[in-house]
Amino acid sequence: MKKLYFITAICTLLTASSFAQKTPTKNDPEAKKILDAVSAKFKTFTSVKAAFSYKVENASGKTLSSKNGSILMKGTKYRLSFSGQEIFCNGTTVWNYDKGANEVTINNVDPNGNTITPQKLFSNFYDKDFYYSLNGEKKIGTKTIQEIQMTPVDKSKSFHTVYLQIDKASQTIYSTKVLENAGNRYSYTVTSMKTNIPAADNQFVFDKSKYPGVTVEDLR
Repeated sequence: MKKLYFITAICTLLTASSFAQKTPTKNDPEAKKILDAVSAKFKTFTSVKAAFSYKVENASGKTLSSKNGSILMKGTKYRLSFSGQEIFCNGTTVWNYDKGANEVTINNVDPNGNTITPQKLFSNFYDKDFYYSLNGEKKIGTKTIQEIQMTPVDKSKSFHTVYLQIDKASQTIYSTKVLENAGNRYSYTVTSMKTNIPAADNQFVFDKSKYPGVTVEDLR
């Protein structure tokens, strides 16, 4: 979950305290309009390539780590590179490669699983899995940002709140912040994004021949 809570997303320079805070217990029609627009916009792209920054904070706001990553998405396929890890998904199989250990773990995609994949953040999964409300707008640089607060319907989740920040002009996700029950906060901010770029299907499949000596753990 920590690797795949993307944006993107795909995130953050989030300062959620600058918005009026409220815990959603039902769905806000204004927030739904924004989320539906983001989902519709994403579905017009044949592919998306994005770079993002990642930050982990503890409950008091102290930064524990800060890293960068990138992701390429095409339909149900994605390839995520992040902090010594590469995750390949061709829509049916997931390869999780650990560079330090030179080991790859293979699993089938579980369509009913709890993992939030990059695509789920851009689809209408929110109607089923979350309560959501619009907190307001603010300026970050030249961007007008709309923040949506989301709480999971299933209270057994390991997190209790997700903040999505939407670029109002482009109708794309700017950042995501996940608050875990244990206290840590995981934030991802999109630093660049390109759409409708060439993306061959083989880019989303782990090619063992390119990783000499790799140990394969097939859990399918």
